[in-house]
Amino acid sequence: MRNVIIAGNWKMYKTQAEALEFLQGFMTQLDVTPDDREIVLCVPFTTLVSLSQNLHGSRIRLGAQNVHWETAGAYTGEIAAPMLTEIGVRYVIVGHSERRQYFGETDETVNLRLKTAQQASLTPILCVGETKQQRDANETESLIFSQLKKGLVGVDQTNLVIAYEPIWAIGTGDTCEATEANRVIGLIREQLTNPNVSIQYGGSVKPENVDEIMAQPEIDGALVGGASLQPGSFARIVNFQ
Repeated sequence: MRNVIIAGNWKMYKTQAEALEFLQGFMTQLDVTPDDREIVLCVPFTTLVSLSQNLHGSRIRLGAQNVHWETAGAYTGEIAAPMLTEIGVRYVIVGHSERRQYFGETDETVNLRLKTAQQASLTPILCVGETKQQRDANETESLIFSQLKKGLVGVDQTNLVIAYEPIWAIGTGDTCEATEANRVIGLIREQLTNPNVSIQYGGSVKPENVDEIMAQPEIDGALVGGASLQPGSFARIVNFQ
């Protein structure tokens, strides 16, 4: 059974005060949200504790944006899995394109982070996707298949979410056509040993296009960037029709 998972990735936005203000406007709009939809907020590290305290008893799950492969050590600026699980974090984004592009993340380090997250009972959201240059060169499939082959070595596919995020559509307003996203996600599913892995689409998901995206049979959810920062827009995405 594939779960519908709508996750907001706040990236490097929102102070603690701004996060709590968001919650006040967002949680009141979840009364009509179907029970079978999982809602996740992946927020900055500084915001995790205050949100964890204020989400207790709610249906919203807490997510982090990264995790290191060691449980402790001299890794300045990193975060360990026990630090996350201690405060109630349930999900963690791994291998986001911005981590790969700006911070030297590789398929090998992604794999290490995935396995460590699972060992701590965190559910990793593995991000895969191609650049515009790679898509124009007809390299989409080969690149994503390579990311999956290297990233999923030794990974438990019963505790995994995958997000297909075409890099050329992230934050650009240039959304991948819903049918094309569906096609690529179908190909991703064919590479997996567990057909019940939930696979999200991410890349300029907005209230205006979420209904069409979520109508596609292979798409099980969305990883939402900018549109998750406003209570009204993210609620509309969560409450897609």
